[in-house]
Amino acid sequence: MSASPSSQPGSADTGQSGRTAPHGRKARGQRLTIFFSAGEPSGDLHGANLIRQLQSRWPQFEAVGYGGPQMAAAGCKLHFELTALAVMWLARVLVNIHKFWDLVSRADRYFRHHRPDAVVLIDYPGFNWWIARRAKVHGIPVFYYAPPQVWAWAQWRVKKMRRLVDHVLCSLPFEQTWFRQRGCNATFVGHPFFDEISRQRLDAPFVERFRNQQGPLVVILPGSRTQEVTHNLKWFLKAAARVRAELPQTRFAIAAFKPQQAEFARRAVAAAGLPIEVYVGKTPELIRLADCCMAVSGSVSLELLAQCKPTVILYWIAWSAYQVQAWFRRVKYITLVNLLAADEIFPQSVTPYDPSQTDAQRVLFPEYLTWQDKSDQIARHVVRWLTAPVERQALVESLAALRAEVAGQGASSRAADYIIGQLTAPAAPIPRPHFAAAALASVRAANSPS
Repeated sequence: MSASPSSQPGSADTGQSGRTAPHGRKARGQRLTIFFSAGEPSGDLHGANLIRQLQSRWPQFEAVGYGGPQMAAAGCKLHFELTALAVMWLARVLVNIHKFWDLVSRADRYFRHHRPDAVVLIDYPGFNWWIARRAKVHGIPVFYYAPPQVWAWAQWRVKKMRRLVDHVLCSLPFEQTWFRQRGCNATFVGHPFFDEISRQRLDAPFVERFRNQQGPLVVILPGSRTQEVTHNLKWFLKAAARVRAELPQTRFAIAAFKPQQAEFARRAVAAAGLPIEVYVGKTPELIRLADCCMAVSGSVSLELLAQCKPTVILYWIAWSAYQVQAWFRRVKYITLVNLLAADEIFPQSVTPYDPSQTDAQRVLFPEYLTWQDKSDQIARHVVRWLTAPVERQALVESLAALRAEVAGQGASSRAADYIIGQLTAPAAPIPRPHFAAAALASVRAANSPS
């Protein structure tokens, strides 16, 4: 799927009006302060890259707000490490609701007393809508970078986007048109995850050590949220056991996001009696080394696309949550790679992927959004890729073709240019009332001698 001319990165001809104007147009040499709010690990990465781009363009730039360790390392003055509260589903949110309300109140006080020049939100909509609402109360312009996929799960939320957000900086080519058609001021800048991939520096000794080992390597990517790891890892391990039973020479490795998650994974591996090693901070290296992967749905799918790795996707949820998502979901696929490759984003039928569907071979990453045990199906995909080299190579070539079409870099650079452009653009002149000329003529006529 390629971007149309009207959706090229950085295009800002929106024709929209009525947005919050910056409360003080900035000039070079002045301090520029932007409040960030990112609650997911991926948002933390995207925020860090955007902060670096803004720093390179504005010497007196200051980033403050909510985020994670990556943003802090990039120079953001964190008021709170919001990524520590990355949760999903209503029950988990309710447990932490008092913490979220406190953070909203703290942000409101900061807006009132310090008046940042702008607010930049990154994904995490349940919380960030409240931050946007407080920013609007104080007349602070709001930018949404890597906006939530409301087009997929919660289309009614576009009303909030239209009301609370001044500038939507879209990650996917079709998003710009979708948001604009619904009255939002949207600009396609590209997906920031590809910027992070370009910054990666691999651990060469680690890579070399793995390459010297015998047997194909299957990498398990169990997710960045602890909740995802606990829900999905057991099914991946069950699938791994099935693969090893059929192909004993196969090696497995788990790429954990956090040390605590790695410890959980090691306990699960030991309980399963499988010879699987667990690593933290080696995700890029393991993906590069992998012959194929098993992964939880998320932005990591874009990294797998960038490396052209055959991958089967799982997202296991409880039966009740499955029923809820079935009511709200408006797209057939949950994996970004499959959405980017699809001929139609919003088909009439949004029944989840099934390997028996007529076009199953066209789905680049087989995916299972489920409340059931899909370990057997997952294992079958992996065995097929490891035993059918011609079929595997055809899939790799299809991934490479999609990568060439959509995996452009520079999203954070374009976003930084857009934000600074909006904050430094001269204010539009206030038009004279349309009735002024007629009223003046009437007064003159009344006062003229007869």
